[in-house]
Formats: sequence, structure tokens, C-alpha cells
Amino acid sequence: MASKPPSVEIDVDDRVVKVTNPDRVYFPESGATKLDLVEYYLSVGDGIVNALRERPCMLHRFPKGLAGDKVHQKRLPAGAPPWVETVRLHFPRWNRTADELCVTELASVIWAVQMSTVEFHPWNSRRADTERPDEWRIDLDPGPLCDFGTVQRVAHVAHEVLDELGARGHPKTSGGSGLHVYVRIHPDHGFQDVRRAALAFAREVERRAPDDVTTAWWRKDRDPHHLFVDYNQNARDHTIAAAYSVRGLPDARVSTPIRWDEVDDVDPHDLTMLTVPARYAELGDLHADIDEHPFDLAPLLEWAARDEAAGTAPPPDPDQPDGSSSPSGVGGSR
Repeated sequence: MASKPPSVEIDVDDRVVKVTNPDRVYFPESGATKLDLVEYYLSVGDGIVNALRERPCMLHRFPKGLAGDKVHQKRLPAGAPPWVETVRLHFPRWNRTADELCVTELASVIWAVQMSTVEFHPWNSRRADTERPDEWRIDLDPGPLCDFGTVQRVAHVAHEVLDELGARGHPKTSGGSGLHVYVRIHPDHGFQDVRRAALAFAREVERRAPDDVTTAWWRKDRDPHHLFVDYNQNARDHTIAAAYSVRGLPDARVSTPIRWDEVDDVDPHDLTMLTVPARYAELGDLHADIDEHPFDLAPLLEWAARDEAAGTAPPPDPDQPDGSSSPSGVGGSR
């Protein structure tokens, strides 16, 4: 019986990435291996790089595959080749810094996979000015008893509001049970203002779909059948899975860009690392033009000021000292 190769070398443009333990099973449900994961990311190369380019990126690593522990890693793993780029971030709450991965080429993605990364979670700002986001993220996060039909209905409401604002929304599955919509914005505001704008949008969606949507800050105050429009994903250092990122789930689901006319028929369970490559080969990167459609947040900031004048101040920002009590009871993208 031939022995399994201890490593393989992958040519990525003008780089060579050595992948060790290529036959290690990462996804027991399908038997997909580390090398299968590498080949998936190669197949969506332009798309994953477009989603991550120049953004600080937190890595979700599974050194032993999904059967082992999950590591949330801000700092770049040790041993990176000199061509892997980083960006230094400061975290005021702990008064610490971290040099995070900053993807500028596909080889950096493949090297991160070699280091057991399954999920890529980028910031919504870029290296040129990490304190000014250029991406507004709408996270349609279903409650524990909320079905996907509700997510689909609310997605159409969000699309309607975006159209009225003149904003171009780019939807994708979350890779879990929800949907995300990304909107490119001018990097003219800090995180707190982007979060205020996102909350004003969420409240407008809630007004139009009160039987389906909540913006309640604390999870205990939400109806579990409702969908939370999670504006807090726009707070500083909050990240969600990138477009084309595989998720650390047994079926290897992928956070997959979709068209608006696919919302009613999409089933997130059908979009996995085994099926998305063929879809990508046919459709290309559906978010490829996102940079061409920046939106000015001014109308949403006017809505925020209106809501605040009416006595509905935003909840505490978890990145600020007075928001330290908020994290676990608030939510997280599904």
C-alpha cells in the first residue's frame, strides 16, 4: 500500500505554498480533506480575494479539522513567509495591538488554509484607514424559532428600502441560516456613525415588517420567532464570514453571493464547498462590481438623528467602555 504524501506543493500565481497533511479529513460528513479545502479556495480565487482585499482578517482555524477545537485567531500565525502581508490594529479595551492577515493575493489565502484556516472573517474597513469603514453590512439573523421563509420575506423588505435610498445591495447567504447584504459606502465616517446608520436602517425595516423583525438589543427581549437585523455587525472589530468563505459546519456550507432574484428559491444547505465551484465557474463573482457603487450614508444619518430626537438613542457600543456589558446577550450572525 502506497503511503500518503506528507505534503504537496501548490502553485499559486508566482508563489509556491507547501500544504502539509493534505489528506487530513476536515469535514467528516463528506470526507472532504484539507487539500479539498485548498482546491475549493483556488476555484473561487478572484472572489475570495475581492472579499478580503486589504482588510484586516480574523481567522477561524481548525488544526485537527472540525472534530477538534476551533481557534479564533486575530494575530497572524507564526511562520508566515515574507510575502504574506499584515496590518497592525490597536484594541483600546485591552490596550493591545495585533498584526492581522491582510490579503493582497490568493497565495495568502492558500497559506492561511495551510495553517488550518477554514473561515475568513474580514473587517469592514481597509488597511489604508482601518478606522473608517467602506462597507455597511446588513445581517438578517433569524431567531431560534424563525424559519428561512421569514428571512426571505425580510430580505425583500430590506431590498425595497435600499432601492428607495438609492443604495446598491449585494446579497449573500451567511453560510448558516441567515442572509447578509453588503453595501459599499464612502469611507467618510467612523464605526459609531456607520453603526448608527445601520440601526436607523434596521428600525425602518422593523417598521415595515413588525410581525417578522426585531431590533431589540438584548436577546432575552426578542421574540424567538422574529428576525434580528443585527446592526451591531458594523461595530469596530465585529466581523462576519466573507463572501465565498467556507463555514465550520459539517456540510461545509459556503457564504455565497446570490442575485436578488434568487432570494425566494435559495436553500443555503445547497451551497457548499462541493457545489459552489461549478456555480462560480458559471456565474463568476456576483460581488465583483461592489466597489463601483458607493453609497453616501447621509440620509441614514438623518434618520438616526430623527430617531434619537424622538428618544430612541442607540444602545451602548460594545467597543466603548460603557458597552462592556453587552456582548453575549446581543447576538451573533447565523
